[in-house]
Amino acid sequence: MAINKEEIKNKIIYRASYRGTKEMDILMTSFVRSIINNIDENYLETLNDFVNMDDETLKSIKKKESLINVDNSVMLEIIDKFQKY
Repeated sequence: MAINKEEIKNKIIYRASYRGTKEMDILMTSFVRSIINNIDENYLETLNDFVNMDDETLKSIKKKESLINVDNSVMLEIIDKFQKY
């Protein structure tokens, strides 16, 4: 089954936009929109995993309060970009 890049992008943007809190909606939507058009399919799949993390985990990542045990280099890149965003 072929991966539809635009469909995945729309799914990621939708999930980033409807997090549960207005602040996280704004933060995640603007972050995702800042990188989504410059990434490949592999990166998109990892970004999808990232936006599906719960809000508390994302807040901890953003504040650099928690260390996440991640062995995926693409996920580490996304986390680094998110922290710097």
